[in-house]
Amino acid sequence: MTDKRNPLKGWQVDPATIQFVGHDLQRPECIIAQPDGTLWAADARGGVMRIAPDGSQQLLAPQQESRGEVSFEQRYVQSQGASLPNGLALSAEGDFIICNWGLDRIERLDRQGRLQVLHDNLDGHPLGKTNFPLRDSKGRIWFTVTTTMQPWTDSINSGVLDGYIGVIDEKGIRIVAEGFGGTNEIRFDDNEEWLYVVESNVRRISRLRLRPDGSLGERETYGPSELEGFPDGFAFDSFGNLWVTLVMSDKLIAIAPDGEVLTLLDDGNPAATARLNQHYAARTLTPEIMAAARGSLAPWMASLTFGGPDLKTVYLGSLQGTRIPWFRAPVAGQALIHWR
Repeated sequence: MTDKRNPLKGWQVDPATIQFVGHDLQRPECIIAQPDGTLWAADARGGVMRIAPDGSQQLLAPQQESRGEVSFEQRYVQSQGASLPNGLALSAEGDFIICNWGLDRIERLDRQGRLQVLHDNLDGHPLGKTNFPLRDSKGRIWFTVTTTMQPWTDSINSGVLDGYIGVIDEKGIRIVAEGFGGTNEIRFDDNEEWLYVVESNVRRISRLRLRPDGSLGERETYGPSELEGFPDGFAFDSFGNLWVTLVMSDKLIAIAPDGEVLTLLDDGNPAATARLNQHYAARTLTPEIMAAARGSLAPWMASLTFGGPDLKTVYLGSLQGTRIPWFRAPVAGQALIHWR
C-alpha cells in the first residue's frame, strides 16, 4: 500500500541547516536552478548573474550608466527609469526572458549579454509593472503585470484591481485575463490544466482553467480567501503542496492539497509584521512601514526555486538580499519546463 502522508506535515526548516550561495548580489528576486548546480539570478545591474557550481560569478548584462547611491524610496517604491530585472524564464534557445520591473517592459537577454526589447507597450499603451514570465510546453510566453499605477505601492492602499495576465505567441501579444489585485508569479500544474496566480495585494492565490485554444476560463480562489501576509513567489512540490513566500513578513508557508496552511520557515520581525498588517487593513501603508518589515536570511523574501539533481534543494530569492539562502527539503519540487 502506498504511503500518502504529506511529507511537509510536522516538518519545518531548521535555520541551523540553512546555507548561502553567491555574494554581492543586487536584488536576486528570481532564480533559475539547473541540474548541474548552476544558478541564474535576476540582478539589479540590468541583467542576470550566473553562479557556477564552484561559486564563481559572471554578470550577463549590457553596459549600464552608474546611478550611484539611491534611496529605498527611489529603488523600491518609484522603481522607474532604470533597469530592474524581476521575473525570469528560459526560452527554448536558452536565452532569458525578463520582466523588467524598473523599465516596464519585457526583454530577451542572450548568453553573451546582448539585450533585445520584446515589448514595452500593448495596443499603444504602456504595459505597466511587468512582473513575471512563464513559458509553457507549447512555447508560449505568459506574463504578469502587477499594476499600471505609479508608484506601484499606491495600488496596495487603493484596492484597485488593475493587474493582468498576458500571453505572447505566434499571434503577437495580448491580455488574456484581468482584474487581479497585484498580479505576481504564475505557475501551471503538471498537466497544464490550471494556471495558478499570486495576487499579492489582496493576499490570495487564484487559479484559472486553461482551455485548449489557449484562452483562460473559469476562475477560483485556491486555498484561504486571504493569507496572513503578501504572497510573492510560489512553486509546487511533487506531492502537490504549493510553497508560497510571504514578502516583508518573510515567512515561507505551504498550502497542502487538503487546504491546510503549513508554516515552514518564519524569519520575520514580529513587531514590524504586526504593524505592517495593521496598516494594510487600514489602507495606510507607507514605504517606511514596508521597509521596516524584513527578516535577515532573505530580506523581503520574494521567490523560491527547487533545484539540484533531485529537485530537493530550495533556493530563496529576495528583493534586498546580497546572497541566496538554500536548504534541503523532504520532498522534490515540480519539474519545470526548462528541465524537460
